Amino acid sequence: MTQVDHSSVVTPAAPDAVLIVDGVFAFRPEIDEHWDFRIWLDVSPETSIRRGADRDQDWAGSQAEAVHRDRYLPAERLYIAEVDPLRLVDLVIDNTLFDKPQITQAPHHRG
Repeated sequence: MTQVDHSSVVTPAAPDAVLIVDGVFAFRPEIDEHWDFRIWLDVSPETSIRRGADRDQDWAGSQAEAVHRDRYLPAERLYIAEVDPLRLVDLVIDNTLFDKPQITQAPHHRG
């Protein structure tokens, strides 16, 4: 299910643990400082809408495509315009072919 607030959940981790966070809008200024390495999964808007609609059929039913096209896609466009997350990333992966992701931008040191 989506739209669930997990902000009160605390999970202890070892000092040498690696935490992988997967989330939309993860490079927002108020949380971006917490990430050591940023990966952008790149797909076209059409692919994103199709995958999201397929994934969310259970809870959104016949509205799944509209939710992604009319809500999530405009939100992502606004996020990209305001935050410019691609300037922050360490690695870009073309995820058009889900079973064959390809690195399109090698890691670099951000200054």
